[in-house]
Amino acid sequence: MNTKPKTKKAVALKYEPEKDQAPKVAAKGSGHIAEKIIALAREHGIPVKDDADLVEVLSKLDLQAEIPPSVYVVVAELLAFAYAMNGKKRPR
Repeated sequence: MNTKPKTKKAVALKYEPEKDQAPKVAAKGSGHIAEKIIALAREHGIPVKDDADLVEVLSKLDLQAEIPPSVYVVVAELLAFAYAMNGKKRPR
């Protein structure tokens, strides 16, 4: 059996509650680009979540596209986790 290793993928989200209705795709890539996105996030203290299914959905979106309503709950949980990790209150 010849199984090819899966290529790493990453998607970075950006959310500015005062001007965005929903989080947007800020960066995305696979392979070396994905590794760079993850490394930059970690360098800046941004929590990284390994969720292949969510990345698969989000990687199909265009840059600056808002996330679809079908992933609102999952992304809201990620944002709550990120705010808690950074000691910040959630935006209202």
